[in-house]
Amino acid sequence: MAKLQVGDMHESEFSLLQNQVNAFAELTGDHNPLHLDAEYAAKTVFKRPIIHGFLSASIFSKVLGTEFPGEGSVYLSQQMAFKRPMYVETLYKAVFTIEEVNEAKHTARISTRIFDATTNKLTVEGSAEVMNKEML
Repeated sequence: MAKLQVGDMHESEFSLLQNQVNAFAELTGDHNPLHLDAEYAAKTVFKRPIIHGFLSASIFSKVLGTEFPGEGSVYLSQQMAFKRPMYVETLYKAVFTIEEVNEAKHTARISTRIFDATTNKLTVEGSAEVMNKEML
């Protein structure tokens, strides 16, 4: 299998459901009504419940560990910024781009971005460092 190089890209579409948001709230203890209570959220700037930021970004872990670079990857670090709210039952596209490869250490810096698949507006952007001896 060919090693990944600077410029290589991968995309993954996903959406989240309210029951997943509820489960995340239970797992983390983050019961902020902004994520769980439609009446409360309706009175905010968001107008409806939003997905927890770290739940939305969990797609990064899934893809980096199982798809790109893939199995055997060690997720070393992640920097990210939440640019727009994300909502349940909305299709999103996560885009990954290899920005830098260190062949000696088998690591890569990978751009990690999430876009609303309908509007193409950026919702989350960041950069991850990953190690994978077979792919990098």
